[in-house]
Amino acid sequence: MRVVGIVLLHNEDVFAERVIRNVSAFCDRIHVADHASCDRTWEIVSALASELDHVEAVRISHAARSHDLVQPYVGTDTWVLSPDGDEIFDPEGLRRLRAELEQGRYRECFRLFPGMLHCVELDPVAMTATGHLAPPARSGPKLFNFAAIDAWERVYRERLHEGEVSFREGWQWESVASLGDAYAWEDNPFRCLHACFLRRSSRDGAATVRLNIAEGNTYRRDLRGRVERLLLRRRAEPGRSWKLDKYRQGPLVTKDASPFLAPACA
Repeated sequence: MRVVGIVLLHNEDVFAERVIRNVSAFCDRIHVADHASCDRTWEIVSALASELDHVEAVRISHAARSHDLVQPYVGTDTWVLSPDGDEIFDPEGLRRLRAELEQGRYRECFRLFPGMLHCVELDPVAMTATGHLAPPARSGPKLFNFAAIDAWERVYRERLHEGEVSFREGWQWESVASLGDAYAWEDNPFRCLHACFLRRSSRDGAATVRLNIAEGNTYRRDLRGRVERLLLRRRAEPGRSWKLDKYRQGPLVTKDASPFLAPACA
């Protein structure tokens, strides 16, 4: 059993290093795909790739190309972790999760959903994070069991998004486990701070709700593709972001962020 990371970045120089370092001990190999960043993201990930032997950084022209990096693992005993550039995982929790995966836990699952705190504030001095917990807010799959599939093709947006999946007997798309539902936040081995409402690039102005890379891209050049791009532009208008609808659910809470921001994993 091995764990492989696939990190897709676009102008993420605020959190990129932390995102990668916090999952580095969990993963046997990390593929970092920089999608046309124009801030310091490429400089940061290039330095990490030089420092850490199991980190590989490449530049891509379209986010969908990131899926090519995980294709060699289809059908193998591999779990694929997919942090975004605004998702900071708890490294100590991942250490415990890794031990469970090696023991065969969650083998029956194709996708694992983490607990998330969708942050509106992250204070590195006080070591606190404030935001909306998932659940009740939305989470998303971040760990995929590639032993469950024979193929994953026709991915138009970005890695591990939609496309055509051919499952092996005993698994299906709905073979999932939500660790956010199974554990309280403090006990969850699979949890992350999601900085989706914070400034993520030195090129950004005030904190803003950015489109995901997948939302801003489509490969299709036909009528369907034009309609998709029109809908994406409409979704980007103030007040129309699905992030506001899905991630700002439940009360604001403040949590200890030291496990995510400790110098030992800097």
